[in-house]
Parts: sequence; C-alpha cells; structure tokens
Amino acid sequence: MTYPVDTPQQLRTILRTLRQSRNLTQTQLGEMLGVGQKRIARIEAAPEVTAFDQIARMVSALGCKLVIEEPPQHRVAEDIPQPYSPKW
Repeated sequence: MTYPVDTPQQLRTILRTLRQSRNLTQTQLGEMLGVGQKRIARIEAAPEVTAFDQIARMVSALGCKLVIEEPPQHRVAEDIPQPYSPKW
C-alpha cells in the first residue's frame, strides 16, 4: 500500500497507524530500534524535527520503505497529436 505524505501531520498519523497495525507498543518498537519508549513517542509526535535516519530506521523496522516519487509531467495540449482532418 502507498501512503502519500505531504505534511508532518500526515507522517505522524502514518507512523502511529503502521506501528499499531503491527500490534506493537511504543516500547516494543523502541526495543527493536535500540531506543526507549519516550523516543518513539517523540518521533510519532514530532517527525518534522526528527533526523531522517531515525525516521528511515523506524519505517524499515515497521516493514516499509521510503520512496521519493516524481509526479507525472503534464503534457501541453499542443504536444498531443491531433487527429488528421483534411482541409477541403
């Protein structure tokens, strides 16, 4: 499943939901990452001030991966071939 993230609020919700969907407590996830429950709580509460490597390790421990996706480019109408119409 893909979870688009545009805001820190969305990342908060996704991280918490992923952890809970795996039936992990903050303490259990912290043990997997070698940090305490309070650190997991702080990451979930404020991912925007968390180091990228910690977010990446947390996402990986939850069985997911981070992906940067470039949106498809919008084609300009004049670039789209028009059907042939003879000029009679």
